[in-house]
Amino acid sequence: MPLIKNEDFIASLTDALQFISYYHPEDFVRAMTRAWEEEASPAAKDAITQILVNSRMAAEGHRPVCQDTGIVVAFLKIGMDVRWEGDMSVEEMVNEGVRRAYLWPENVLRASIVSDPAGRRRNTGDNTPAVIHMTVVPGDTVEVTVAAKGGGSENKARLAMLNPSDSIVDWVLDIVPTLGAGWCPPGILGIGIGGTAEKAVLLAKEALMEPIDIHELRQRGPANRVEELRLELVDRVNELGIGAQGLGGLTTVLDVKIRDYPTHAASLPVALIPNCAATRHAHFTLDGSGPALQAPPDLSIWPDIAYEAAPGSRRVDLDSVTREQIASWQPGEVLLLSGKMYTGRDAAHKRLFELLDRGEPLPVDLAGKFIYYVGPVDPVDGEVVGPAGPTTATRMDKFLDRILDETGLLGTIGKAERGPAAIESIRRHRSVYLMAVGGAAYLVSKAITAARVVAFDDLGMEAIYEFEVRDMPVTVAVDSRGVSVHETGPREWQQIIFERKRPS
Repeated sequence: MPLIKNEDFIASLTDALQFISYYHPEDFVRAMTRAWEEEASPAAKDAITQILVNSRMAAEGHRPVCQDTGIVVAFLKIGMDVRWEGDMSVEEMVNEGVRRAYLWPENVLRASIVSDPAGRRRNTGDNTPAVIHMTVVPGDTVEVTVAAKGGGSENKARLAMLNPSDSIVDWVLDIVPTLGAGWCPPGILGIGIGGTAEKAVLLAKEALMEPIDIHELRQRGPANRVEELRLELVDRVNELGIGAQGLGGLTTVLDVKIRDYPTHAASLPVALIPNCAATRHAHFTLDGSGPALQAPPDLSIWPDIAYEAAPGSRRVDLDSVTREQIASWQPGEVLLLSGKMYTGRDAAHKRLFELLDRGEPLPVDLAGKFIYYVGPVDPVDGEVVGPAGPTTATRMDKFLDRILDETGLLGTIGKAERGPAAIESIRRHRSVYLMAVGGAAYLVSKAITAARVVAFDDLGMEAIYEFEVRDMPVTVAVDSRGVSVHETGPREWQQIIFERKRPS
């Protein structure tokens, strides 16, 4: 009967969490490379290029692939014959592993977890506690699957209690366009079918931990209804033309993973959870012989590509740009930004609103400036800033009109689309919204030449920073006339895909 030491469990989990912060799974890299090779949309290909270059940079530099280093989710299968050496509970061991991993000095990970979620929402400082799912199984080992799930994709989780006669395919095809691009496609859809409401959601999350194998499935053919569903959904979702980062293109999903479970005769629970372009999970087994450590992948699995902005990309001086100049920017145009910008996320915007309500001066002058929606990772080893990719812009939509109206802000930078009210506000104020690529955080950070906190330092990663950047690549997502590339791009590519499928 094996004896598993508390310290071996903790060390294995710490190692796995550090590992997945900078190494994408090999199956994901290969699938993304296939998508890059096949992509015909210039905007989508540019985004996938940034994701792949960022992925290799993170692997080489041992720094996070995304600034959102996720909420930790651990699935444990504990053998009935396992004995533990030590006095810690399993939950305590998991959270100690998380704490050590996220505070690791050589690669500090962003602490994103807040306690009192319905109240003061205070950051716990070490990304604990994790979400833990445990089952007891026959055997004498402990099998662990651990994931770091980003908020942008997790926020797009959906659950429906369908009628038994309803079409699962139709429901998925209705839901996916409503998710927008905040989940950072291309990625993976996890789908859970059956059980009860909570079981379906858990099945969907577990499905995301499986390897990407849709190409192998396509070659050998489906063996059951679930595999038929996977093939149908991959094709039908990609035919929507949403594409990388929602810009329009051929690949929206790399794979669809499905798990099912028996359910009540009157029920058909279905859950959908997307995994983003920062897919992160690892697996290990403890058998009492010591810690189980991850093996680094061969860097040759990454394609030999570099990121260069398209010829003719417009260079913009943020320190002198005017409203008249931004009026000439076109939807889908790539810009290279240089100069100073401010950062601000949900908590910072809430503080700014409180100051405006009281008639007090703001801590920064936003007139003629840009706000970048980002919560960066802390720097290490002389870095100016850690990985600093964009967060989902739609969360700031409710703040936008007043900020534009009362501060003279010129524009915003984030990821994914803006909602209708935000787009109308941008049009009315002759503002602009620029999109940085979600999943390219380390690459983006290399364009930041200086960073300092200028307000609300108690908010941690949600404080307001002043960034100085040089040639930071962004795409014009909503121009000053209110034209959104997240509307025009997918519509154009859905038609292109339809025409390609038509018999000649």
